[in-house]
Amino acid sequence: MPPHKLLFCVLANAVLTVCAGSIPLDISAFFNNKAFGSYPGEASFDTLGQSYPPPRAEYTPYYTSGTTGIVYSFPGYTGARNPDNIVCANQTITIPQHAISGHGKVFSVSFLLSGDVEFATVQGNATFVYSDGSTSSYELRSLDWFSWLTLNKGEVVFPSRFTPAGVNWNTSHVFEREAPLLPGKTLQSVTLPDVSGPGARMHVFGISLWAAEDRLAIQAVRPTQKWFEAGEQVVEVTVNNPGKGCVAGAGVRVSIEGEGFGTTRPGKLKRLCPGDQKVVKIGVRGASHGAVDALVAVEGEGDRQSTRFSGVEIGLTEWTTELDNLAQHEAPDWFDGGKFGIFIHWGVYAVTGWGNSTPHESYAEWFWWYSTHHPQADPSDFYDYRLRTYGPDWAYDDTFPHFNASQFDPKEWVDLFADAGAQYFVITSKHHDGFALFDTGATSNRSSLHYGPQRDLLRELFDAAATYQPSLRRGTYFSLPEWYNPDFGPYGFDQLPADTVPGTNSWPGVPARNPYTNAIEPYTGHVPVDDFIADVMLPQMRILATDYDTDIMWCDIGAANATAVFAAEWWEVTRKEGRQVAINSRCGLAQAADFDTPEYATFASAQARKWESNMGMDPYSYGYNAATPDYAYMNASTLVRTLVDVVAKNGNLLLDIGPRADGTIVQAEVDSLREAGRWICAHGEALFNTTYWFVQSEVLGEGLDVRFTHTDDAFYMLFLEKPVVEDGIVGVPAPIPILKGDEVSLLAVDGGGNLAWNMVSKGDKKELKVEVDDELLDKDEFCWVFKIKYA
Repeated sequence: MPPHKLLFCVLANAVLTVCAGSIPLDISAFFNNKAFGSYPGEASFDTLGQSYPPPRAEYTPYYTSGTTGIVYSFPGYTGARNPDNIVCANQTITIPQHAISGHGKVFSVSFLLSGDVEFATVQGNATFVYSDGSTSSYELRSLDWFSWLTLNKGEVVFPSRFTPAGVNWNTSHVFEREAPLLPGKTLQSVTLPDVSGPGARMHVFGISLWAAEDRLAIQAVRPTQKWFEAGEQVVEVTVNNPGKGCVAGAGVRVSIEGEGFGTTRPGKLKRLCPGDQKVVKIGVRGASHGAVDALVAVEGEGDRQSTRFSGVEIGLTEWTTELDNLAQHEAPDWFDGGKFGIFIHWGVYAVTGWGNSTPHESYAEWFWWYSTHHPQADPSDFYDYRLRTYGPDWAYDDTFPHFNASQFDPKEWVDLFADAGAQYFVITSKHHDGFALFDTGATSNRSSLHYGPQRDLLRELFDAAATYQPSLRRGTYFSLPEWYNPDFGPYGFDQLPADTVPGTNSWPGVPARNPYTNAIEPYTGHVPVDDFIADVMLPQMRILATDYDTDIMWCDIGAANATAVFAAEWWEVTRKEGRQVAINSRCGLAQAADFDTPEYATFASAQARKWESNMGMDPYSYGYNAATPDYAYMNASTLVRTLVDVVAKNGNLLLDIGPRADGTIVQAEVDSLREAGRWICAHGEALFNTTYWFVQSEVLGEGLDVRFTHTDDAFYMLFLEKPVVEDGIVGVPAPIPILKGDEVSLLAVDGGGNLAWNMVSKGDKKELKVEVDDELLDKDEFCWVFKIKYA
């Protein structure tokens, strides 16, 4: 069966027709696994008798990605015993050349895929073979098909999964990856990686080619729910260059028109070289009032080409609790461009301030839970530390009087964040122990207003930011459950089955018991309510949103929630206020997740979906840990390297500090933040408001450790190790988009402007050579940034 061709044609200069579009491959001959069942136990996607439910009828037999516009053959449920996906094991899929004949070259290859083990990320290189014998590779990587409590959000979201004997109503997911190809070549075959076990396996559900003739081409039109100014909607247009020459000089303008709407802010594209892709943002006003045809025009230097897309819906929607409606929200552009934030874990756990030390360290902010879950979940021995330090009769709430914030200077904090180069911060408004740093109103008296300092610490910090560092965005971490709040009991849970994983994390919702005397510990400040979600969780989230004007609702733990109600209300109100806000992936509702939140994580390649890596300057604790020696905290060099790596992969870095109970910050953290901040502020243009390079994220090996970012006007090469100079030359083996007239400089280095350069080609390989000497490189530290300013 030949592949299904979904190609569109472009009218250029009224004479030239350019065809481009998706070519979904029929890979059913390679299917070796059954992912979709119609009832529990029918299929065993993961070897454990679990499976996806059937996809929506409109998703089969062809699925169109809402992110990339790529169309896939996606059969879904194929019957009782018929397989429907591939477990990757080095299969080679030959490309039927007749399918792309007459439609130019294949520009990219896209995959629908997932991993089959919870908490595991799967990865492996796909290999592309071309007709001339050359090859290229791309890291295929997928998150797990379901994850709880942190919810991943895939390209295809399913409302549940089948277990061997029932239904689990947490979402399951299929993800998408788009791989660039070497430009101008004829793709012959795709070889999948071998990720077939033991352990987590990689599954591929669909593969699609995107082909185009030798001309700039539009891949997708994606209306968003973001805006430039009130009523001016952002529409994102994906532009590919499958041709032989670069878009350069004045570049091109991109606009879109259709019934009921028109462009008010054209998108601009100054540089796009062969094999590259960029997303252009266009401002439009009006509404289509349903799906209509839209004409996307690309104009430059007397040339105009237009591409017609059908089924385009324009207009800013009213937010409702419907999941498909909520799924349209995404991280605002300020968050995407902000790149670097400071995380603050501060609460009464700073009084105990202990989590043991590496290699036996655990989260210090979990002191109460670990010390009451010995021995099954206490690898760092909080139990013995608590006994020898505080005695058998001590209770966790005895920390309250000692959490005094006596030296807390909110101006000093926000000035430090700004000096570090951070663009936003997120503070723990309430952790799992239920102690809040804000005015919780009638929902609870367990807060810093009633105990300890008897101050609204969150208000003080937010006010200081608004007064002294108004450019800093302000976010609130908020734990949805509370470990030992008795009103949470009806919703209490173990993260994993306690009978098979006795050390699993848990939020039981019953009073804690003293681990030595078995006495019930107090839950000081508790206000009894009828329903925890309706009377505590949701009202407190509303307070943070409306009374404190948080910009980021950074939830934790998820599980039972009222996130749909909260998100719909909050997004509707903030749009009217002209504020664009964000919700993370831990609020218990995948459809409302604007960005993913891996902990202590980096990736080898860019992830198209926005993500934010959160990690501590402490090696393995977010809250203050007195057992951590000064030398163990993250230093400035590691901070800069980590930030650069994350940004080059389309991520943000949320870097945590854990202040002491008196409000002071560990000096080692302060010093490293300010030292790194000097570099970050001087080189900020290579980080903030940049995006990742579609062609490749890094050059690694043979003495090189380089990352790439770019803006509309410049391209940046960031060396994580001091460049090695050979005969007065530093080389970068990559198809850098540089042209005659462009200016190369060593960013933020005195005397580093106007460096001579030369692009050298050896067959298919390209290498940029820049003339520079060690004396110039010695003027910088941590990371060396070469800027290419487009002519």
